[in-house]
Amino acid sequence: MSADPGPRRLVLLRHGQTAYNAAKRIQGQHDVDLDETGHEQAATAAPCVAAYRPTRLVTSDLARAQQTAAYVAKETGLEPDLDPRLREAHLGERQTLTHDEYAALAPAEFAAFVRGDWDVVPGGEGLAALRARMTDALRDALAATPEGETTVAVSHGGAIKVGVTELLGWPAEAARSLRALRNCSWLVLEQRDRVVLAGYGLTPISSSEAL
Repeated sequence: MSADPGPRRLVLLRHGQTAYNAAKRIQGQHDVDLDETGHEQAATAAPCVAAYRPTRLVTSDLARAQQTAAYVAKETGLEPDLDPRLREAHLGERQTLTHDEYAALAPAEFAAFVRGDWDVVPGGEGLAALRARMTDALRDALAATPEGETTVAVSHGGAIKVGVTELLGWPAEAARSLRALRNCSWLVLEQRDRVVLAGYGLTPISSSEAL
């Protein structure tokens, strides 16, 4: 009898901090570079993510994700593939506003937004579209991962939360009760006959327990 190769694994890593994150400014798909802290976070997280021994690396094409993925690439020798489906939600007219500016401009809308109801955002992508593209991207990443091997995907906090809850078959409301990943923390999905959440909110301090 041949040895069990183990499950296929998908490690979803959120990008490092940007100046927008630090200022609580809404990014969405506005393209922002990592700040100094973000580069430090990515450099620290990358060896821990590399310890999963990934055989494939994919990333959102936004700058902050690509810059984070570059640190993983350096540790693994993998060339990152760009997948625009891994982008953060497009947040329409509210991109570049700080939370305080948004709250002053449209208090009721902002309250709904922070509860996770992004459908209220004028000109925004909407949750259904975000959910569909992220779920497709995650399914394709898993399907392209052989049994017993690991893919790392670099994406964004809101997009990861929405896509993962859909992939796991959880109610859409569950995304609102799941805390977004902090910058440069990650989660782990494993798939045999079904997809399971094997780790969440992992950091360089906690990751050794998940390996």
